[in-house]
Amino acid sequence: MTEMTASQAAAEIARGAISAEEYTAACLERIAAIEGEIHAFIHLDPAHALAQARALDERRRSGQPIGPLHGVPVGIKDIFDTADYPTECGSALFKGRQPARDCTAVARLRSAGAVIIGKTVTTECAYFHPGPTRNPHDLTRTPGGSSSGSAAAVAAGMVPLAIGSQTNGSVIRPASFCGVIGVKPTHGTISRHGALVLSLALDHVGAFARSLADCALILDVLAGYDAEDPDSRPSAPREFRAALAETPSSPSPRLAFVRTPVWPKAEPEARAAFEALAQRLGAAVNTVDLPESFAAAWADQRVIMYTDMAHNFGALVERGGDASSKQLRDLVVEGSQNTALHYLAARDGALRYRAGLAEILKDHDAILTPAAPGVAPKGMATGNPTFNTLWTLTGLPAVTLPLLKGEAGMPIGVQLVGAFGDDAKLLRTARWLSEKIASA
Repeated sequence: MTEMTASQAAAEIARGAISAEEYTAACLERIAAIEGEIHAFIHLDPAHALAQARALDERRRSGQPIGPLHGVPVGIKDIFDTADYPTECGSALFKGRQPARDCTAVARLRSAGAVIIGKTVTTECAYFHPGPTRNPHDLTRTPGGSSSGSAAAVAAGMVPLAIGSQTNGSVIRPASFCGVIGVKPTHGTISRHGALVLSLALDHVGAFARSLADCALILDVLAGYDAEDPDSRPSAPREFRAALAETPSSPSPRLAFVRTPVWPKAEPEARAAFEALAQRLGAAVNTVDLPESFAAAWADQRVIMYTDMAHNFGALVERGGDASSKQLRDLVVEGSQNTALHYLAARDGALRYRAGLAEILKDHDAILTPAAPGVAPKGMATGNPTFNTLWTLTGLPAVTLPLLKGEAGMPIGVQLVGAFGDDAKLLRTARWLSEKIASA
């Protein structure tokens, strides 16, 4: 039963073929069987999850309306406030913290009928210091970070869906390492109200799934205006599932293969795999080199992220002393030393890079680029987010697809990046690429 996608499970529950309680119980049985090896969850209450499912079954039996995620368990990264589970952000600084209310994202999931099955492991304060989670494909390797538990839980079949966050590479990279689909929509698409704030300029809410249809399903639920989020914008509903089902505007979308200035940091095996993929796609791909001015983007992202995190965490880290890791303490020190001029120049740079990428995307449906330097590295270090930095800095939508294999059969994600605000087109292009590779 746990092999079903969220879309399949929701349909089966809606027609009464299975119950929400049966499906949730199957997910809990899967968690019980392998959680001792994977360590994807930090807070889990099976009795509470089953009680939610039973209440949803009663709602359906009584003839009340049901939502698009009715009875579907969803894992929640432990930086999102939940009224029924602690939210400790992977840090001793937040130990025992119990929110009084759900964050906007969790509230929307509940309204859609989702079972909030538990809280998934995050790295400390969604930064680099790792938690205990292991990669389901190889327990000696990292699942990536910072949304490590969410990526691993979906990859291991514990849940069909999970949410995470990305301030640099924290959705796309772990999705690549764990061999699942990760989606980071356009900045401001999903409300961050009630989630840990690292950098309002960079923070995104994203999701993990095993199919593009499931990505569209959860985006339909989560996307939308929220006055509580300063970067949320009023807009018409995007209807991602309907958009995904549409025929692409051209029979063969055009992709821009962008290596970026950090291409040498990709592992030789990954570089060869992407060169071969671009060649295999033939006329559908143009190789595009970025102007030299883009080389400063990685330093600009660091200035923005470190300055904002120093502002948001500085006093807390100082009070906590050794309760936080040296990595986090060093970040706060570096961020506090950045001047206002450096910070504002970096913010201006982000807008320039976005405008430059918009020019490329006028002639292409999406940018094709690595999701990570290669396969998940061995050990607990969460890996290098350098192939995600530019797209997070500019707020563009990105999706990674598990289309390539590397060392020992480990997954390598293929990242597609779309135009700002055109997430629906990006999903259609991702569907085209997935079908193209599958049929070859």
